[in-house]
Amino acid sequence: MKRIILWSLFLALAPSVLALPRIEATQVNLDYVARLAEQRARKPFHSPRADLPEFLRNLTYDSYREIEFRHEKALWLDERAPFRVEFFHPGYLYQEPVHCNEFTATAVQSIRFVQDFFDYRQLRMPQEVPANTGYAGFRILHPLNVSNKWDELGSFLGASYFRLLGAGQTYGISARGLAIDCGGYDRPEEFPLWTDWWLGKPQRDDKTVLLYAILDSVSCVGAYQFLIQPNQPRETTIAGVKAVVYFREENLIHAVDPQHKPPATLGMAPLTSMFWFGENSEQKFDDYRPEVHDSDGLLMQLDGEEMLWRPLDNGPVMRHQVFAAKHLHGFGLLQRDRNFNSYQDLFNSYQSVPSVWVEPRGTNWDDGEIHLVELSTHYEGLDNIVAFWNPVNKPKPLQPFRFDYDLYWTRETDMTLSSNRVVSTRVGADPKDARQRQFVIDWDIPAISSEDEPPTAVSSCGTNAAIVGETRVYRNHADKTWRVMLNLAPKEGNKDPVDLRCTLKGAAGLASETWTYLWSPP
Repeated sequence: MKRIILWSLFLALAPSVLALPRIEATQVNLDYVARLAEQRARKPFHSPRADLPEFLRNLTYDSYREIEFRHEKALWLDERAPFRVEFFHPGYLYQEPVHCNEFTATAVQSIRFVQDFFDYRQLRMPQEVPANTGYAGFRILHPLNVSNKWDELGSFLGASYFRLLGAGQTYGISARGLAIDCGGYDRPEEFPLWTDWWLGKPQRDDKTVLLYAILDSVSCVGAYQFLIQPNQPRETTIAGVKAVVYFREENLIHAVDPQHKPPATLGMAPLTSMFWFGENSEQKFDDYRPEVHDSDGLLMQLDGEEMLWRPLDNGPVMRHQVFAAKHLHGFGLLQRDRNFNSYQDLFNSYQSVPSVWVEPRGTNWDDGEIHLVELSTHYEGLDNIVAFWNPVNKPKPLQPFRFDYDLYWTRETDMTLSSNRVVSTRVGADPKDARQRQFVIDWDIPAISSEDEPPTAVSSCGTNAAIVGETRVYRNHADKTWRVMLNLAPKEGNKDPVDLRCTLKGAAGLASETWTYLWSPP
């Protein structure tokens, strides 16, 4: 029997729908979406914001909060599928609607906007929302923690942002499809948007959900594939991403933005997080909590298997640090501190937010840089941390630029990203000389016990604006870690950041992660 997708006859002919969407017999795959992306790249960018009815743009915070998706209207609810989809209402901050489609192996149909899918409670809409409006985004539900409870597995909402969860995790860090000119000093950042989605209808025994998307911006158009696998192996969710990006020709770009400059950075696999203050913060805030952050460090695995750990910081000004990284093995923003006592927050479970690790696949990851952007912030409501990969060789107009990678959303309870790792960084004044700074770094190195010969610390300073002084290694018997106490003497009057590095080496040549830190003078 020929199988079609009528979504339970479009939820029993919802009254807002005047006609059922047309079902198209076709095979949806990355090549299908890439052809659409290439066609769009031959035309100037058109902002979806222009198509949103004005009364939706004018929704206030309070009025938007009145709107809630009716759970009984979820996509695939009546199919007994292992995944469900609920949609977000357009309007208020979400003024770039996305158009969604459902597909099977043989057919595709659009998912039109249906006002009856939402409970507006006390809100009275001034007029009917057109069926071709689209949605603000969507979220995916799955029995992530227990078999009889539908948890939020992830959401795709706003620009090209998305968030996923593994078992036992709470929302914190986000990912994006692409970041263009993020952290630039001489140009504004360009924010690409998800504009179109194809949602693959799952079978009852499927362990994965398949999505395709078009990403659009002034500079480029991209086709994306997401294969999302929860519980891999137990508490980690993996998103396999494949992308094909087409850059527009300059005349098409300037037709929309005459002042546009060619992108200086092309942020592949960008991650966005929040760091307000932590154990290494020298700038203290009037808050009862010891630490407030969704991520506490950037981990990088470079060529030759070297692992770099860069603790995050919230400095007085924006900082943009670049790490040369040929033949990249992986990078990620991690939350290593999993102890509730470090946060003491009953309402924000910072100890449960995921770490996200990017593992490149295929080509276009061989020659480039890892960028870390740290924005200065005075409260926790701002995502002020961005990390991404920037290729040295930028794509040419209308030439397909392909890159694949896996995203691991994990707490590292069932996978190991790095061994012999840095577990804490603290900074303060040298008690013997207040003009100097003292760095206290703890490493967890299971292979070197207290009975072994202590490891040797190898430290350096990448500038002549400061001098690394005494470096001592101690056994921290309380935590069974190795502690390095490193003194830094900044030159008087220096206002430039100081790049520090330190590694522990054992008698057998065992090396730890390389601790790298960018210290900024007050």
